[in-house]
Amino acid sequence: MKAIVKWLLGAAVAAGAVGCATLLSHGGNPYFDGSKQHHTSTGFRNNYPHATDQNFWKWQYERFMANVPPTAPPGGWGSVLPSVRPDAAFLRENRSVRTLTWLGHATVLLQTSGVNIITDPIFSERASPVQFAGPKRQVPLMLAIDELPVIDVVFVSHNHYDHLDAATIRAFSARFPSAVYLVPLGFKPWLLEHGVPEAQVRELDWWDRVRVRGLDFTLVPVQHWSKRTLTDTNRMLWGGIAVEDRLVPGAGEPRSDAPPWRFLYTGDTGYSQDFRDIGARFAGGFDWLAVPIGAYEPRWFMKAQHVNPDESVQIMKDVGARQAIGVHWGTFVLTDEPLDQPPKDLATALARHGVAPERFHVFKNGETRRLSD
Repeated sequence: MKAIVKWLLGAAVAAGAVGCATLLSHGGNPYFDGSKQHHTSTGFRNNYPHATDQNFWKWQYERFMANVPPTAPPGGWGSVLPSVRPDAAFLRENRSVRTLTWLGHATVLLQTSGVNIITDPIFSERASPVQFAGPKRQVPLMLAIDELPVIDVVFVSHNHYDHLDAATIRAFSARFPSAVYLVPLGFKPWLLEHGVPEAQVRELDWWDRVRVRGLDFTLVPVQHWSKRTLTDTNRMLWGGIAVEDRLVPGAGEPRSDAPPWRFLYTGDTGYSQDFRDIGARFAGGFDWLAVPIGAYEPRWFMKAQHVNPDESVQIMKDVGARQAIGVHWGTFVLTDEPLDQPPKDLATALARHGVAPERFHVFKNGETRRLSD
């Protein structure tokens, strides 16, 4: 009986953590704009909706009967998923070298032109509304919040618990009071409740652009959805972020004689025409792309909301990315594939698409790489 209760509790938490249950929302949409097709009177919707089987309890029953997700190897997932301690002192002092650091799951630290940007920060042990149940971190956190450089920009892609973590946001608002939070529509009330000053929040709709610290940020549409409680389905928007750096390295002044350096982080997404739209909007493509490669099985349930590695490579091609890093894997057990499976499926996908493996990177947990201009 205890095992069944534990399974039911874990399943209920997973519904919030992964964003996999559909319940009706209540109330109006204060951001509603009838001229925008992704706005509804009660919230938001995707540009290119997918027909999919969203029977969450069917999925939970199937995985319970089949004893999935797979159990960890004898030494734990950390024994087969390598980690490395980043050079925290270098990251804190760095103001000139462009770097990218993967801090597990979807948390990426980008340093460009002296600006420190972090995506979907989660530094808690569980991706859950509570810390006694729900998906637990399977590999060690390689950098604590107090070891981070001063964060200038925080981007949160959507409100699921493995991307928006209350404890982390409270800690960030205390440690980095000047950080600017770039978020989709609907986030401001939640952020204010968790200690973020109103002046530091910039809510964006799809295709809105804002300049922060000399860099241009654009919220781009992706195929996903939002949910954090039983009554708020799709009431907060979701999206990815495009970063354009036009600053002269070391000078802090805009350059007009060269195209900008570009970075795209998709956040969680299923595959859709949105990525061809992004590629068309940003002619010339992106220098780096951060795109999910994990949390994709079973496909009958996950396809509309989470890409698999083959679709991740297609996204890379659609947006014209010269280099990519795979994220959203190797940290929390959220779905049915083994935690170390995504890089293996990615290698197969790259070969099928004819994309050189050295263009699509799988970082170690905590790894920092210096990026060329």
